[in-house]
Order: sequence, then C-alpha cells, then structure tokens
Amino acid sequence: MAKENRAELQGKVLQLADLVSYQDGTVASRMIINKPSGSITLFSFDEDEGLSEHTAPYDAVVTILDGECEVWVAGETHQMKEGETIIFPANVPHALSAITRFKMSLTMIRE
Repeated sequence: MAKENRAELQGKVLQLADLVSYQDGTVASRMIINKPSGSITLFSFDEDEGLSEHTAPYDAVVTILDGECEVWVAGETHQMKEGETIIFPANVPHALSAITRFKMSLTMIRE
C-alpha cells in the first residue's frame, strides 16, 4: 500500500480484519503503518498456508484477527485463535501455519 493510502486510514475507527482479504491458495498482506521505529502489517493466510521457520532482528507481536493457526516459538507449539496474541522475541526461531483460513496483525518493534 502506498504511503498516501496508509494516511487515509489515520484518525478513523478500523476493523483490522476487514483491511486484508483472503486469497485462494496464498498469503496476502497489507502494511498499514511503516515508520523507522516499527511497522504494522496485516496478513491473511489461506488454509494450509504458512510461514516457514525464520528469525527476525526485532520483537514481533502477532494478534490473531480471524480463524485459527499453529505457531512455533523456540521449539514450543501453540494453537491460537481469534483475539489471542503472542510475542516472538528478537532472534528466536519461529514459524506459523494455518489450521483454518486466518488473519493476523504483525507489529514489529525496532530497536
């Protein structure tokens, strides 16, 4: 999303899950804030889609907006559903996979 389009969201009441649509067989994303201090990106995952194990140099806060998924953090597995949040610590391996179609908000906090 272009910076000017992101600005159109400011000062409005938003339903985050409505800002990103499901797409068959893939993962879709929409960045709603991108600043030097951090970003917020919304994702939708079709059933059986996911993100393979990786690390990030910053803490990441994931909140499930719709559906269910399974996440792995440092080898520990968690099943998550709408309304639940988890923090992925910086430099710790993590991954996720859709149980059903699901949407999430990813907030990256940069140091």
